Order: sequence, then C-alpha cells, then structure tokens
Amino acid sequence: MVVLNRIYTRTGDDGTTALGSGERRPKFDLRVSAYGTVDETNAAIGVARLHLKDMAELDAMLGLIQNDLFDLGADLSVPQREGKAERLRVVSSQVERLERDIDSLNAKLAPLTSFVLPGGTAGAAYLHLARTICRRAERIMVELAAKPEEPVSDAAIQYMNRLSDFLFVASRAANNNGAGDVLWIPGQNR
Repeated sequence: MVVLNRIYTRTGDDGTTALGSGERRPKFDLRVSAYGTVDETNAAIGVARLHLKDMAELDAMLGLIQNDLFDLGADLSVPQREGKAERLRVVSSQVERLERDIDSLNAKLAPLTSFVLPGGTAGAAYLHLARTICRRAERIMVELAAKPEEPVSDAAIQYMNRLSDFLFVASRAANNNGAGDVLWIPGQNR
C-alpha cells in the first residue's frame, strides 16, 4: 500500500531523485526519464478519457491501461537485480489483454487506405497525442534496456509497443469507428 501524507520532502532539491529501490539518481537519468515518460503517457490518456465518457467500453479499457501504466512505472523504478526480492513487474497477461482489446476494437473498423492524421474528435486527437508520448517512452525504455547494467523486462517493452498500437486503433474507434478519420493526402499542398 502506498501512503502519501507529505508531498514535498526537499530531498530532490539537489537534482536527484530516489528510485523505488531507494537508490538515488540524477533527475536526468535515463531510467527516471523512462518512467517519467510512462507517467506522461498516463496523463495524456487521462485527458483523452475526459472526451470519451460516452464510449463506456473504450473508457473502461483506458481505465485498465492507466492502472497498468502505474504498474509499469513501479516496474521501471526498481531495476531487476540478481538476488534481490522481486517487486511489481508488468507481465505477459497484461500485454495479451491489450492484444485482445486491439482485436476487439479493430474488428469494427474499415481497412485504411491512407495514413491517419491526428484529429477528428477531441478524444481521438488526445489518443493520438498519448500514442506519440507512448512511442517516446518506448524508445527511452529500449535505450535503457540496451545498457547491460540497466535491465528492463521484455514484457515491459512489449506492453508499450502494444499500447501505441492500441491507442492508434482506439483513436479510430473514437472517430466514429473510422468514419471521422482525417486521412493523409500525399502531396496535397504542392
């Protein structure tokens, strides 16, 4: 259980922050950037949900995702180390649930004939924003995982990869199941 009865501690005034393991790192550390960008993705999804209240099924999916993203932040904030007690980790069943949700939403969509521009409804536009932030988080996580001393689980990276796909399909669902998509017209402004 998390208990937050004091919000400021002054311990970060020196430009460092504590990982979930207690280890202090600079606030610009790649691991801190990874879970910070996951948090940013979560916040963008929260804004999107404000515009999707009339889509109960999609809103419920996004609610589960927001909780998953807190799990992912907890996972990233405690690096896996040999001989250390296991902490909360993203697991493959969370990735599999995303895949089922993608398939469920995608089954209602017409095939695309072009790339989709971010836009349409406000909800769809915010889902596209969340998707781009998610992709940035994934890139940071992959960069972090490339460092031998900075393990990141395969399931965590897979989750973010699937989440960006989910957010794309969800944006189309929010655009009247694709009928309101704004399509890219190559070379239109020449």
